[in-house]
Amino acid sequence: MWQEDVMQAEGPAYRYRVGADENGLGPRLGPMIVTAVLARVNEDGWSIAGRAPQGALAKRLGDSKQFVAHGDVALGEAWARVLVQRGAGRTTDATSPDALIHAISADDQSTLRSPCPNHVTSQCWSNEGEAFEAEAPLLRSIHNDLDRLAARGVEIVAVRSVILCTRRLNDGLLAGKNRFVLDLHAMERLFLDLRDVAGAEVSAVCGKVGGFGKYSGAFGPLAGRLHAVLEESRARSAYRFPDLGEIAFVRDGDASDLCVALASMVGKYVREVLMARVVRHYQREVEGLASASGYHDPVTASFVAATRLVREGRGIPDDCFERRSAEPPLGARRRVRATGS
Repeated sequence: MWQEDVMQAEGPAYRYRVGADENGLGPRLGPMIVTAVLARVNEDGWSIAGRAPQGALAKRLGDSKQFVAHGDVALGEAWARVLVQRGAGRTTDATSPDALIHAISADDQSTLRSPCPNHVTSQCWSNEGEAFEAEAPLLRSIHNDLDRLAARGVEIVAVRSVILCTRRLNDGLLAGKNRFVLDLHAMERLFLDLRDVAGAEVSAVCGKVGGFGKYSGAFGPLAGRLHAVLEESRARSAYRFPDLGEIAFVRDGDASDLCVALASMVGKYVREVLMARVVRHYQREVEGLASASGYHDPVTASFVAATRLVREGRGIPDDCFERRSAEPPLGARRRVRATGS
């Protein structure tokens, strides 16, 4: 019932919803991004936040794979910029792509760069040549979308991304944690972080991680915490944690939940910006080098081959450039699209 776990504000009663999703689970190059948004909703907004965007909003918000692509990131950028401008980031600085990434990141700059050897830092963190793509009319449309959502009882109050660079993914694999496990643990972390931001219990919906039906045994940040199993199936697995709230893992969440879709849009933008930095870094070294998406495609394969001598000459560790390959554990296999999230 709505009356359960309701907070009282100066106005109508409200609750908190979280939507989380990953971007870049399966590529060959570039980071994996796990993003979550926190929404404060009243009774009317509860159902709106928990379903796919409707009407005119559906033209600008939905499954990020349909709206944001390699070389076409304006819409994802617009959502990220406007959310940060409205106070949903760790800072309100959206004056450049670099400032925007750090406003959204759950980690500060020194933490993000801590795995980087000094001579490798520029490969991933140089912002030379970056510029915004979204134009003023699009930004105004997104502001209007968020105003209309707020008027209907859905206010987006926070957005955070965990950035798992190639080195962190490879280090995790060497420690026995493949990308599915790292994805899950990042979602758990964001669930805890946004619960702290809310100051109250939250109800989180996350995109399904792999083909898991049961998550308790794979939990990381949530491991050891008392919880009740609400449901476990291939389509939906849900758990209740006292004082924290509920976390559910839902198949195709980005196509059926507004908050998950918004997280996916922002995360897709963050991944594309960071992958583009790697591309520009080597384009300055290799004449005529084509832009690569980082996914398993012929252009990316050519990019890897064409940059090999430069990387060897500059002593770039393979683990900072290309993901190690490994089969996911039994029960955690997931179909990865070539253009996927």
